[in-house]
Amino acid sequence: MDILTANDRVGIFPDSWYAASADHPGPYGPAEGEMSCDVCIIGAGFTGLSAALHMAEKGLNVVLLEAHRVGFGASGRNGGQVGTGQRVEQDELEEMVGKDRARALWDLSLESVQLVRDLVAAHAPEAEFVDGILHADHRARFVPESHDYARKLQDEYGYDLIRPVDRDEMHHLCGSPAYHGGTLDMGGGHVHPLRYAFGLARAADSAGARICETSRVTGVDQGDPATVRTDKAVIKAGHVLWACNGYLGHAEGHVATRVMPINNYILATEPLDESFARDLIRENHAVADSKFVINYFRLSEDNRMLFGGAESYGYRFPKDIRKLVSKPMLEIYPQLKGTRIDFAWGGTLGITMNRMPHFARLSGNILSASGYSGHGVAMATLGGKLAAEALVGQAGRFDLLADVPTPRFPGGAALRWPLLVAGMLWFSLRDRL
Repeated sequence: MDILTANDRVGIFPDSWYAASADHPGPYGPAEGEMSCDVCIIGAGFTGLSAALHMAEKGLNVVLLEAHRVGFGASGRNGGQVGTGQRVEQDELEEMVGKDRARALWDLSLESVQLVRDLVAAHAPEAEFVDGILHADHRARFVPESHDYARKLQDEYGYDLIRPVDRDEMHHLCGSPAYHGGTLDMGGGHVHPLRYAFGLARAADSAGARICETSRVTGVDQGDPATVRTDKAVIKAGHVLWACNGYLGHAEGHVATRVMPINNYILATEPLDESFARDLIRENHAVADSKFVINYFRLSEDNRMLFGGAESYGYRFPKDIRKLVSKPMLEIYPQLKGTRIDFAWGGTLGITMNRMPHFARLSGNILSASGYSGHGVAMATLGGKLAAEALVGQAGRFDLLADVPTPRFPGGAALRWPLLVAGMLWFSLRDRL
């Protein structure tokens, strides 16, 4: 089955609240004929769009290829949460790579959030960066560990924008009986992700990048220059950047064994009465909970509940996304029973075995950045900037991420599905029990 068309029609955005509330740029025409460039980027999500913008600003001749439309994949469908840190907490990261490198990766994460803030302000103010992410513990026994982690970040990393939240304050900030405490991180926040992606596209286009939509890559041949082929074009490129994340499929074998697609789902309710909406999330923060299959939610600008949850591991989305996601939403907010659901959609993201992004030099002039594991709004944006740095001879920060080990899935691309499903089902059962 084709991951690019299993759930979508070419060039047609899913029926999401994001697509309904964003001013689409372009359309940009497909790549045609013989083309040449300094760098060809494959995939116009946050990584590819950020790379195109930063590379064009450095004077590089850029061609950006997208099989559908800019922002079409997970970049335009996600929960919009812009989190600090890596997907792995610093304690685990220190064990994985040592304290010095863990600190450097922490610093990169803070830069990634600031980069999103800066790009939203400069190119997509309509995406509106809203401060604050509540991390909500669904088990009382998790709260002391969460509070200890907040204090670790304060004391060891000098990060004073996070603080512990007790049960009473959690119930005040998040009007749900489901949580026992947690933390509030005012360094992170949330945005309208598709408006943000569209702003990046307009900025990259203005900077001189050539954006080509409905241009599916059919092959990449190594060489100097490399050759990138679509059904209508042959592009000779000094460098190539794979930036496909969960929509890579089997197009690049090395990455496919380390980055696996999974599906996640979001629904949007009807607009809620403002006072009722503010009782659900008091200060308009984003919320993410401690379940392995995370529930994540926030309010839209027109007071809709945007609730993300549930996962699936085959190519196909379930037939009834509304029913699938309504179940965890009503567990968290039983007071939303009977509320109309106006939109429900799915998207495919890329995960790695250790939940760290997979950056790689596939050959001397072919790079890849993907595998953000649900933490990609900020890190994918920074990933594009780091790829741009690497192409102009400043590779240290790209290589810092490339040096983080990202193990192959057991069985490689062929057997990763059944083994991951077995693991995910176990963790889902653990959440319920």
